[in-house]
Amino acid sequence: MERVEARFSGHVQGVGFRYTAQELAGRYALFGYVQNLPNGDVEVVVEGENTADYLAELHKLMGRYITSQTTEKFPPTGEFKNFRVKYY
Repeated sequence: MERVEARFSGHVQGVGFRYTAQELAGRYALFGYVQNLPNGDVEVVVEGENTADYLAELHKLMGRYITSQTTEKFPPTGEFKNFRVKYY
């Protein structure tokens, strides 16, 4: 188990990024959230197994909209019970 916090930049809002991230998280049995940020980026926080595979598939599906990505790994907190779209 691990926690990954990723931020995607580019034309990532208004293109189905959050929906795609949420759908994939369900397939990978991950917990956490995805949210649009005020600066135009999208933040994804996931906990579980196979986070690297999840992020690779998300990038494969949405890569045409992504110009850069940052990823940080942390120990899992266990705070999430599901994966959801979070609104700021």
